[in-house]
Amino acid sequence: MDRKWRALIVVCVAIFMLLLDITVVNVALPDIQRELHTSFTDLQWVVDAYALTLAAAMLNAGSLGDLLGRKRVFVAGVGIFTVASALCGAATSPLFLNLARGLQGIGGAVMFAVSLAILSQEFHGRERGTAFGIWGATVGLAVAIGPLIGGALTTWAGWRWIFFVNIPIAALCVVGSIFYLHESRDEEHGGFDIPGFITLTAGLFALVLALLRGTDWGWTSGRTLGLLAGAVVLLVGFVLVELRQHAPMFDVRLFRKPAFTGAQAVAFTLSSSMFSQFLYLAIYLQTLLHYSPIGAGVRFLPVSLTSFFVAPLAGRLSARMPPRILLGVGMTFVGIALLLLHGITHSSSWTTLLAGFIVGGIGVGTVNAPLASVAVSVVEPRQAGMAAGVNNTFRQVGIATGIAGLGAILQRQHDYIAGLNDILLVASFVAFAGAILGFALVRTGDLVASGPQRQGAESAAA
Repeated sequence: MDRKWRALIVVCVAIFMLLLDITVVNVALPDIQRELHTSFTDLQWVVDAYALTLAAAMLNAGSLGDLLGRKRVFVAGVGIFTVASALCGAATSPLFLNLARGLQGIGGAVMFAVSLAILSQEFHGRERGTAFGIWGATVGLAVAIGPLIGGALTTWAGWRWIFFVNIPIAALCVVGSIFYLHESRDEEHGGFDIPGFITLTAGLFALVLALLRGTDWGWTSGRTLGLLAGAVVLLVGFVLVELRQHAPMFDVRLFRKPAFTGAQAVAFTLSSSMFSQFLYLAIYLQTLLHYSPIGAGVRFLPVSLTSFFVAPLAGRLSARMPPRILLGVGMTFVGIALLLLHGITHSSSWTTLLAGFIVGGIGVGTVNAPLASVAVSVVEPRQAGMAAGVNNTFRQVGIATGIAGLGAILQRQHDYIAGLNDILLVASFVAFAGAILGFALVRTGDLVASGPQRQGAESAAA
């Protein structure tokens, strides 16, 4: 096996591990709640603390990879993630667990931010489509199969092992990274952006906190309105800071390219509509249908298996057809899936979810591979780290705000089934909006060719 394919395996194993920790906790939440005596908001933070720090640290992590070397930064991220996983497994209180989850998100951000940039240096042309197809399958499988793995570990070993299991896997990733990854960097990059990091992190935290606590505090209360206003000010401040930077961690001028804007819109809507639902569907399966953690996890298999088989096919198709078609069709499937999930009643069995899960798996698999390719193809190769970081940030912000926003809608209903139907309907509208934006904005002419393709394009232009 060529070294680059071994590098792909190392990167995909690491990405699988860090993304698994977004959803692996979902089916363990009832056990965590009983042992640590957590509230419903605490349970939401177990997921959002990870997703939020993953999103906030992503952009600077990509910049550090461009400056210091993507291989070096990747290995450091695996190390941070390992230590944080051990702390999560040893948590003795909700606050301890959520702080450790935040640290875990920082380590995950470092790995995630440079993963696509590493692969973009290794693969070109049709091989890049195949590699990104495998990467996309890994993303879809990790997020969807998390409940199954979390259920098995929670049932047979205890919820703490959903974190302890990361330690030996991370050790293997470090060894593989040292032997198989090539070093690459952007020598012209300006470095760590402290003002941008502070304004982005504080703005996202204020927004998510307001959405999570708005129902309890009241949506017109001073605390809620103050947090929302603060979030707007801080996020606008972040944009202004980046516009003034000579080498920004997030070049907001890239939004002038419709394809770049479309890629971020699809990333956000996919995560906020579909992936954020797994938390509430896992609670439904365990609390209302009374399945064990492993029983609930098994019910998510139709999503994971379908997305796993569809994603490589979408990766190969992305080299033969405009990505806008795959993104538009894929997000349409996601919207239809959420409509199929809608309509749950108190007498429903888990098979009510089956059609929606299968169609959702098709949609997720269709979107992930071309989205990954577009994310790094809208910029010059030297900016691949930043572009990958921006796209991954929108993915994680989508999960964090989706869980918080949909959770706020759900809590307005006294009946969980009614609330679940409400958020499934809202999420379907979000997915259809993503389909429209992806199809309308992602234009092939905005993409930059790589490797031999780019050389051929330059020769033709000359």
